Amino acid sequence: MIILGERDDFVLFNIGDLVTRNSYNNDIVFKIIDIDGDMYILKGVSVRLYADSDASDLKIYSINDQNIMDDFAPQLDEYRSLDRNEYFYLPGKILHIDGDREYLDKCMTFYKNNGVKAYGVFISEDDLVDKISGCLKTYNPDILVITGHDAYFRKKRQNNMYKNTNSFIDAVKEARKYEKSHEKLLIIAGACQSNYEELIKAGANFASSPKRINIHALDPAIIAACLAFSDKNNNIDLIKILDKTKYGPDGIGGIITKGTMYVGYPR
Repeated sequence: MIILGERDDFVLFNIGDLVTRNSYNNDIVFKIIDIDGDMYILKGVSVRLYADSDASDLKIYSINDQNIMDDFAPQLDEYRSLDRNEYFYLPGKILHIDGDREYLDKCMTFYKNNGVKAYGVFISEDDLVDKISGCLKTYNPDILVITGHDAYFRKKRQNNMYKNTNSFIDAVKEARKYEKSHEKLLIIAGACQSNYEELIKAGANFASSPKRINIHALDPAIIAACLAFSDKNNNIDLIKILDKTKYGPDGIGGIITKGTMYVGYPR
């Protein structure tokens, strides 16, 4: 714990506190997850972002602040409003691999609330390549989500401008060894500020981030759920699906493909 003297007040920051950063106009709510000397290690509550900050830049988050905690969780009614009187439906099955346990839990709750069949597995970004083939064989999904944390560095660090994009790229390539077809296995890959172009080239159907911006924790899950409820015989409405996400095509882009849901008759 560090105590910061500011004017006549003392602000106490502890691990677990919710804070915002003054230098960024308090635009994102973070949770303090560690303290390293005079630096606080932060994780976005709703945005897939790690950051650090000294105490002087932090402000305790209050629900009375203009910045309201992000409760973004769109409903998929237009995808789920199916004609159940005549037909039956078999939506696609999702395997969601996430490098963050808390974000994974948020996504699994989202799937459950929208009636989507999904399996969630926590795997750190560094372990993706070694473990992804086993996961694919175990769950045999129609849709694969590979996400977690990433960052784009304006100055290269160790000859790499991205924190975890290479791990996502290698994982996508490994998944494509398991299933080459973009229509038999739909892959959504990346996190905040990931290298969109290289992930698409590696074999992803959808990837972040075209504008190298942060994405919402639920954005990959929103894409996956929409694909699960899209007809296997028809091309998806790409723009409609991207518009369901928090930041639209600035945050995630992709290719037109068919959905993963089978439609049967009679019910």
